[in-house]
Amino acid sequence: MATAIMAKAASSWGALTTASPSTKALSSAHNLSPAMNFKTAPLSRSRGRRNSAVIASATDGASATRAAKLVNGRVQDGPDLSVEVNGLQLPNPFVIASGPPGTNYVVMKKAFDEGWGGVICKTLSLDSSKVVNVTPRYAKLRAPHSRDVIGWQNIELISDRPFEVMLAELKQLKAEYPDRVLIASIMEEFNKDAWEEIIGRCEEVGVDAFEINFSCPHGMPERRMGMAMGQDCELLHEVCGWINEASSIPVWAKMTPNITDITQPARVALEAGCEGVSAINTITSVMEVNLKTLRPEPCVEGYTTPGGYSSKAVRPIALAHVMKIARMEAERFPGQGKSLSGIGGVETGENAAEFILLGADTVQVCTGVMLHGYGLVKTLCGGLQAFMEQHGFTSISDFKGHSLQYFTTHTDLVRRQREAVEQRNAGRRGLASDKEWTGDGFVQETETMVSN
Repeated sequence: MATAIMAKAASSWGALTTASPSTKALSSAHNLSPAMNFKTAPLSRSRGRRNSAVIASATDGASATRAAKLVNGRVQDGPDLSVEVNGLQLPNPFVIASGPPGTNYVVMKKAFDEGWGGVICKTLSLDSSKVVNVTPRYAKLRAPHSRDVIGWQNIELISDRPFEVMLAELKQLKAEYPDRVLIASIMEEFNKDAWEEIIGRCEEVGVDAFEINFSCPHGMPERRMGMAMGQDCELLHEVCGWINEASSIPVWAKMTPNITDITQPARVALEAGCEGVSAINTITSVMEVNLKTLRPEPCVEGYTTPGGYSSKAVRPIALAHVMKIARMEAERFPGQGKSLSGIGGVETGENAAEFILLGADTVQVCTGVMLHGYGLVKTLCGGLQAFMEQHGFTSISDFKGHSLQYFTTHTDLVRRQREAVEQRNAGRRGLASDKEWTGDGFVQETETMVSN
């Protein structure tokens, strides 16, 4: 944590260098768009070591897959999964996202023991007495003719536990796991004094970084908290300024997907001093209407409220938002070490690889843990290593952001396809029809259709 604190103090903009310089380097060899270039990484088909066993998953309900052996979150063989983000050293890029999997000491301890690279606690506020949850508060969307969960809705609020209790548990976790990354997710109203107090008191117990919840899609919008704050760029800029002035450790702003252009609040947060952003939080949704009762789900005493949608079905949407933010960071903050934590529907190492290929430094998981358990991290690491070995990658930095170079405009796609067709036609062998024969070039034209 000391590294992160020193880096924070060194720059009013929080512009930190992460990992090796190559992870943020831009390449002139490949054009992403007329104005942007991204680095490339060599793709080879050579395979590295495959020493980790292919065994049944340690998670409930997951299919048999490769599971990595982890000691304090670090893989014991195969490609290196460790990452450095804003001065924080993580043994692997997988982080427990803010939510039920980080709701108390017992579950966060379980996460560290299983090997998660970092843990973000469930969002805290100074006055938990205003937080009252209901039950049931979850609903599932299953694939047709299957029990496979592809969508998950929650109407759960932030932590309802007393702030002092959560502080004591965070302090205990840092005492027991001093070398692991523990991040405090926090949320407050539009009140500078409240933000300064919650930041100061969390730093006192030794958390390594903050994630600011500007994106919860339900509950307490009348207090201008969560998504209501994250959708208002003017408000967001002012609050981020308060936060970064008060904080001596890295700050990530968690973005809402419930907005026209996610890069606008992300840019505002980074300009106001945040070291990084996390994306995405859940998508505003109504899971279903029960056609027998005619009531919406999840149903509480016959009524409900729109909630947040997550799980596998949101992954394509999350990938698009992560891609846009990564492009914006490279264009607007080149070489400043602004970080990006990808979130949305991750249940396999291959899913995580997609987020990293689109520029994510770390990958967060919440619903996946609720469905499969904390042991999921072993198969996440194993699956990510298998992907890396397939392409000859030895570290996360080898391929972070590699696929960004392949995004462009539709106009450019049309141009590229037209040029490719013209090039193929120019190299075509033989005559397309009898009317193309000529008298003067008859012998040469005949030779173009000879195969040996």
